[in-house]
Amino acid sequence: MGNFYFDIETTGLDPKLNKIITIQYQELDRSTGKAVSELVILKEWESSEREILREFIEKSGINEGYDFAFIPTGYNLGFEHNFLKERTALHSFTPIDILNKPFIDLRAFGILANKGEFKGSGLDKISGKKTDGRNVPLWYTKKEYDKIIEYIQNEAASFIHLYSWLHEKMPTWVGEYKKELGGK
Repeated sequence: MGNFYFDIETTGLDPKLNKIITIQYQELDRSTGKAVSELVILKEWESSEREILREFIEKSGINEGYDFAFIPTGYNLGFEHNFLKERTALHSFTPIDILNKPFIDLRAFGILANKGEFKGSGLDKISGKKTDGRNVPLWYTKKEYDKIIEYIQNEAASFIHLYSWLHEKMPTWVGEYKKELGGK
């Protein structure tokens, strides 16, 4: 049972046409947001999309029936949701629906940090993430898997740093807000 940093990489943006090439997850401390396990990266190029989906389902506990067994924690989880639902069904697994169970998505924070604008609110704009994921499909086609892994590791570290920072700062912000309300 726990919160898990969760992300995928794909060959494009359309879950009907493109496939999942990596699934990555890492357990996070529920009270601090810090990593408490190693980053797991399941790689399609070492097996198949079907195999990494099967392994993820079996090892993560996401479809165990207990909604709090695997709480996806990420950025723009709607993207992961659409791909997981479509691609698991395609491979004859029970479709994974991460948005109708507990989840934590920092995308709303990114939009607020960007003055309410969706454009320009990517994780790479508000954290230490070096770039967005637009090069991943090209690296995949060129079999530059080491670049994909480096990108994934940077993205995970950047997200977890931001997430743990928010865990530290948010109680203070809430306290300040309550003072504005008259100490409630």
